[in-house]
Amino acid sequence: MLNQLLRSATWAPTIALSWFWGLGFFYAIHVTLTYGWLGFLAFALPNAVGLGLFGWILGAPGRSPDKIMAAIQGPYAVLFLACQFLAVAITIFGFIAYAWMPLFGRDAVIGSIALILVACSIGHAIPLRRIKVLHGVVLILGVCAGLAAVAGLTGGSSGPGVPLSSFDQRFYGLVLPSLVGFLLGPWMDVQQWQRAVEIHREGASVRTAYAIGAVLFVGLLTINALLASVAGLGEPVVSFDGLPGAYAAVAQATERTHLAGVTAAFLIWTVVAAATTIDGFYSATRWLMTAITTRSNSPLLAFVPASMVSSPIWILMAAFTAAVVAIQLNLSLMYLMVPFATLLVGGGACLVCETLGASRRYDPVLSYMIGLAASLVFLTGYIEPNAAYLALAPVIGLVGALPMIAELLGFSDRPAASATPAPVPADEPAARTVVVAVPRDEAIASHGFDGEWFTLNLTPTYDDTNSVGNVYFANYVRWVGKARELFFNTCMPDFDLKSTDFYVLTKSFQHDFRREAAEFEPITVRVRIASHNRKFVTLAHEIHSGINGLLGRGEQSLMFVDTVQYRPLDIPRTIIEGFLPYWPKTSPHATSTVPSPLGAGSISV
Repeated sequence: MLNQLLRSATWAPTIALSWFWGLGFFYAIHVTLTYGWLGFLAFALPNAVGLGLFGWILGAPGRSPDKIMAAIQGPYAVLFLACQFLAVAITIFGFIAYAWMPLFGRDAVIGSIALILVACSIGHAIPLRRIKVLHGVVLILGVCAGLAAVAGLTGGSSGPGVPLSSFDQRFYGLVLPSLVGFLLGPWMDVQQWQRAVEIHREGASVRTAYAIGAVLFVGLLTINALLASVAGLGEPVVSFDGLPGAYAAVAQATERTHLAGVTAAFLIWTVVAAATTIDGFYSATRWLMTAITTRSNSPLLAFVPASMVSSPIWILMAAFTAAVVAIQLNLSLMYLMVPFATLLVGGGACLVCETLGASRRYDPVLSYMIGLAASLVFLTGYIEPNAAYLALAPVIGLVGALPMIAELLGFSDRPAASATPAPVPADEPAARTVVVAVPRDEAIASHGFDGEWFTLNLTPTYDDTNSVGNVYFANYVRWVGKARELFFNTCMPDFDLKSTDFYVLTKSFQHDFRREAAEFEPITVRVRIASHNRKFVTLAHEIHSGINGLLGRGEQSLMFVDTVQYRPLDIPRTIIEGFLPYWPKTSPHATSTVPSPLGAGSISV
């Protein structure tokens, strides 16, 4: 028990630091100086509660974070990547605009680029289990530097102290958006999912790790609140909308002291906060994208290296560009924070509902359109200010998740199951006649497509049986192989083994025998594409008897290799094109309908 507690506690520093991005770091300074100590608590406590609830729910007994992540990473990939883009953009923006530019001017961009490259190198070279150790070490360094900056600035404030509270209409309007954003934020952050998965795999407690991490996170925010209180308001930075912001107050105070030690301590504190967000972003984003591209069956990946597609560099470059543009436009941090309470709310709520057991009814396009409308309402209320508009914005964003929320609350609009007798299990069908639709010119050969299934009709004779009189077991496998080859030949009639640049190999074969057949018993062998990823195709097969029903079923996995070195290949383009009408409906290669052969007739077996 003690060992598990210690293992769990070692994850707390990286959990706290990964959530301590530019939003938490600089907004804690702003909210303390603008709204007082109660305003800081109204910001910090819901933020920490949201982080702790994420770990508490995901770490529940019987819940496996890695299995959940495997199921959601594809449908919610855009949500995860959008969250990472914004997190890094906020971090870079805050670091440059509110820390380095007040101290070093616009030349600070060079230093920022160097920091980003170093942090990304750490995220690229070091796995998460070693990053957590590194974060534990730098956390000690950062906390010492932050407290040293507090001590150095104490007594140097020229303005009044921080009041207990200083609320206005804008503050009251931000209460609900902040609550919604903080409760949903960790669920949209792939850094937190990666940590939960690794904690679970290590055998530690996700709940304990996140509980300690949430408490530690509040402690980190408190250091910045203390920095704000001893720094004073200084000269507020007025953004393009005419609203003042106190985000840069601490950097301005360190510059006024002319004490190199205080400035150095504050810089170390900001570098630790920024670098531990960026290296975590790089590690988690590559982890997510590698998993997605590994399972992907997109033809694009046959031409573009998977390592390039899964690289976080593209998102990092976009985030850096967005941060620089925001600085040039004189935006405040709030404009980069808005999507967490509006644009991404619908997707985040759907993700939480699905984790809690709701069926997937996530429509990303609808959610983002509603989220954009919510963003416009929020910005209107923020600039005026109008508390009602601000409070309404996250409620509008939740509209896209209402079907899943209603299902969790027991108000699902799905039709109830009828009280009819249970059907015969699919794996034990009764004897029936199988009607196979095949082209007229293939009627004699008795093979062709019946919807997504390719069927082969045959009649076993004496040479197919064993000494007992039943069909020899190996002949079932041979029949499946024969059906598969006819399937290939129908879809790719021009395939030439002498000129091909790839071979199709059988990676594995599995068959579940149910019944036996006898000679002269009409047999139908059915083969279809069941699933696939970039490199492997799984074919499902069934063998039916016109007298005894299902005889057996199974599947086989196919792989593709080059003809020279037998090096594994992605699914060749000619395969994708030849079998295009018959991919599974869930495949991006699938056509809207499976074409029926012209002039098809039917053969009753």
